[in-house]
Amino acid sequence: MTKKEVCAILEEIAMLLELSGENPFKARSYVNVAREIEKNESDLEVLVREGRLREIKGVGDALEQKIEELVTSGSLAYHHELRAKYPKTLFDLFRIPGLGAKKIKVLHEDLNIKSLDELEQACNGTVAALKGFGEKTEKKILEGIAYARQNQGLHLIHKAKAEAEKLLEWLSEDKAVIRIELAGSLRRRKEVIKDIDIVASSKKPEALMKRFIEAPNVERVTGHGDTKSSVVLQSGIAADLRVVTDEEFPFALHHFTGSKEHNVAMRQRAKDRDLKMNEYGVFRGDTLVPCEDETSIFKLLDLPYIQPELREDMGELELKETPRLIERDDLIGMIHCHSTYSDGKATIEQMARGAIDRKYAYIVLSDHSQTAAYAGGLVPAAVMKQHREIDALNATLKRFRIVKSIESDIRADGSLDYEEDVLKSFELIIASVHSGLNMNEADATKRVLKAVENPYTSILGHMTGRLLLMREGYPLETDKIVDACVLNRVAIEINADPRRLDMDWRHVKRARDKGAMFSIGPDAHSVEGMDNMQYGVGIARKGWLGPEHIINCMTLEQLFAWRKGK
Repeated sequence: MTKKEVCAILEEIAMLLELSGENPFKARSYVNVAREIEKNESDLEVLVREGRLREIKGVGDALEQKIEELVTSGSLAYHHELRAKYPKTLFDLFRIPGLGAKKIKVLHEDLNIKSLDELEQACNGTVAALKGFGEKTEKKILEGIAYARQNQGLHLIHKAKAEAEKLLEWLSEDKAVIRIELAGSLRRRKEVIKDIDIVASSKKPEALMKRFIEAPNVERVTGHGDTKSSVVLQSGIAADLRVVTDEEFPFALHHFTGSKEHNVAMRQRAKDRDLKMNEYGVFRGDTLVPCEDETSIFKLLDLPYIQPELREDMGELELKETPRLIERDDLIGMIHCHSTYSDGKATIEQMARGAIDRKYAYIVLSDHSQTAAYAGGLVPAAVMKQHREIDALNATLKRFRIVKSIESDIRADGSLDYEEDVLKSFELIIASVHSGLNMNEADATKRVLKAVENPYTSILGHMTGRLLLMREGYPLETDKIVDACVLNRVAIEINADPRRLDMDWRHVKRARDKGAMFSIGPDAHSVEGMDNMQYGVGIARKGWLGPEHIINCMTLEQLFAWRKGK
């Protein structure tokens, strides 16, 4: 098990202990150890192998045994025992914003609620009558249930990607595989994924199908045939494998990558050229027109190669030339990272070293501002202390720079979070909304516009404040915000945290066409969190962005010059 997976299970154990009514200190100990593991730069497998887990703060006999079991076996009996106490449907309640373990415990024990359906039925005054709830809470629960239903069966991209990579690795070891690729919305890098699609070519499909249904992370088989099999993984994500001949592979890969709208448009384009197109090939009459890869398919239909991210029927079939889309290696700097000065899990130096290891030339350190007291926001004295530490570190680092920044809360009136004497001490400022998310569209737009117009604002952070599968973003007149960002030379963040991926890719292309510039920021609260950049790159590509549209593809000198209008 990876470090991230171990931490996720430890945090879930804490939640289950809280749900069970265990001592809160016991539950908190699991969360604390998970955070210490995230902060620790050592390889977890090495620590287990060398018997050094006790070096991690908070790890005693019991936790040492549990972590060893997780790392070595990929599972933990204690975790399964705790989960088995409750019906699986109860865990759907955690998808409702504002419902934590304590409130779910009350609902389960006092009203015997075990599912979203039962909770919805009880929202008739029964829930409101419970101590600590009330009418407002009941109303918010009903809104949360509607949102949870709307997103039922969807999964965040990073979770689906991790599961898909396990399957690909497992299947690729089989000698029966000729070619194998991820398809579907994962290949198109959508922000949420319904299921995992894999396409393979083989002369022995039966052997490959057998290996697929026997994969270690498969929980149950829902379909098993000669050319297609379907499973549900232990994570709850469904996965399909389709096996075709190698001659059919390019056509199947294109078709099952989708989207549905793109495929419909492609079939019509083929028809306009007296061709017939489906998942098995492109045909002239009944004769297959051979294509060795997807590039050949597009060429046959008088198109340049269209990258998977663009296949959404949003104008890609009108292209005369393939756009140069941003790639991870185009990024020079990492913008938007937190440290232990606020709610981060790593020191400034650890974050800087993490960026250096990932081949970045600078890191823009953006801890929370003072209004975000819940996240350890920096009061002015802490800002000065941090700046002194950054100066000292910059004096020792070669060919790398830590940039003094802050993620300033946008107050309810649209102002930034410090007086001018503090604001001017920062080199860049990310302005973000973290509270007051229930404003109407007009007030929310006015609030954000004022922040964008502030001369100290450099970047507008996670524009809508959405949390994928948890809450919708606050309503904004997006075009007005984009126009103001262009006018005031404020970059719009593509927040690469897979729980946010905000700004939405559907708006990115339109903003690009208006002349907007963007930053891709991992919103990293740990060194590992820096790897979220890949998801932000995916959203940027879906929005048709090239390196010329991204400010962290600039050197620092170029970035500062751009801000000044030079």
